[in-house]
Amino acid sequence: MAEDIPTLIDTIARNARQASLDLNGASTQDKNDALQAIARSLESNRKTLLEENKKDLDAAEENGLSDAMIDRLRLTHERIDGMAKGLRQLIDLPDPVGALIEKKNRPNGLEIRKTRVPIGVIGIIYESRPNVTIDCAGLCLKSGNASILRGGKEALHSNRALAAVISDALSSSPISEHAVQLIPTVEREALNHLLTLDEYIHCIIPRGGEGLIRFVAENSRIPVIKHYKGVCNLFVDSSADLEMAEKIAVSSKCGRPGVCNAIENLIVEKSIADSFLPGCAEKLTEHGCELFVDAEAEKILQHLKTQPAGEAEFAEEFLDLRLSIKVVDSIDDAISFVNQFGSGHSESILTADSKRAEQFLKEVDASSVYWNASTRFTDGFEFGLGAEIGISTDRLHARGPMGLEELCTYKFQIIGNGQWK
Repeated sequence: MAEDIPTLIDTIARNARQASLDLNGASTQDKNDALQAIARSLESNRKTLLEENKKDLDAAEENGLSDAMIDRLRLTHERIDGMAKGLRQLIDLPDPVGALIEKKNRPNGLEIRKTRVPIGVIGIIYESRPNVTIDCAGLCLKSGNASILRGGKEALHSNRALAAVISDALSSSPISEHAVQLIPTVEREALNHLLTLDEYIHCIIPRGGEGLIRFVAENSRIPVIKHYKGVCNLFVDSSADLEMAEKIAVSSKCGRPGVCNAIENLIVEKSIADSFLPGCAEKLTEHGCELFVDAEAEKILQHLKTQPAGEAEFAEEFLDLRLSIKVVDSIDDAISFVNQFGSGHSESILTADSKRAEQFLKEVDASSVYWNASTRFTDGFEFGLGAEIGISTDRLHARGPMGLEELCTYKFQIIGNGQWK
């Protein structure tokens, strides 16, 4: 099959480009009907989906994947219901395509409209989580984009089953089946060739580990919007409600440690470290969390088993029940630490001091910055965007959770009455 891979990917890309042009003429009702059909197909095919997902889960256990990574991979009745619900929420959201962004009337009588339009063909490269297949397909359809999906080998059976569900639903809808296509092989050659097809594909969005994202960014001829690693930080200020801080810290790390908006570093102001850290650290260890600590935190937590933390640990996206702890002298030190080791994803300050909170919100360089709330809320659904195609840590053209509007660009429509030069 190796020699046929470039031909296969070329065909997928050409079909996607034509589908994207056809989507320009699709009505909001056409797109919503397709989303509803996919949601119904998910619900009626759940037995097959769970059976195929079990093949991936069994392989993951045999290959020694961590519990957190297996959790990302797992489909359940509740998660299938959640995918269907997410599609129906997209139906209820306004169609971004055709929205008027700005209108100007020029002295020469020209009317210039700036309107929102789809990007075109979007390639999504992702790992582990099979729900991404549905989230990305739905978001691209609603925003008028054709999508090419390339999942990881660990979810191959699940993704193929989900792609079959989508294809079956689209076959009975006004939308082309080629509007959503899954690359059926996980051979690296397929990805390498896909990244060269800038004639047909307009944007690549990689979602996964640092290695995957760096590979895509360095090898793509197509513009890349990076969903970079989620090294999220939580800073407990000296005026914080410590009971609230402990609940948020434990939940932000231990609730779902394998997701990108879980915290990887807990930063504590020195003046409250003695009173806050022992109890919080005990709760974390009770949840099975392994602690990496700096020298100051080590002195306070001598009664617990810890490991030393340095720059490597502070910069690592663990995606597991591991957490680094840093004690700082001031909010300025905390902000400096966050800007050095954070990945620009999500950061939070817990404080009762509004002046300090505003300083943190202003000076921390990240796509989402919180005051007295968990970083775990960085999510398209939580932000009212429906699902999300990713959380961009880039600056151009989107940043943070990418919903429908972020999957669009714009064009100018100029209306005249005979003007010429």
